[in-house]
Amino acid sequence: MNTNKMKLDEEELQILRDFERGEFESIRNFREEKRKLEEAARKTLQKDRRINIRISSRDLERIRKRAAKEGIPYQTLISSTLHKLVSGKLKEVA
Repeated sequence: MNTNKMKLDEEELQILRDFERGEFESIRNFREEKRKLEEAARKTLQKDRRINIRISSRDLERIRKRAAKEGIPYQTLISSTLHKLVSGKLKEVA
């Protein structure tokens, strides 16, 4: 295994080992597969709907403070949190 004196983390080392063992295969119709994946990514990231919700002033203020702390707009924080919830990446705490 030749790392060319590059510092690789554990994940990168595992990928390199797998590659050297021939565990990767070329993708048939690469251009078509790439196009499909790019389109899926574009649709996933596209924000094509606008909604209006009513929330308490207190909650909105807390959301704005949290967003400011994270350095993002509060609408982005709300959208990201909702996306995580519906995609199963955000778990409710009982």
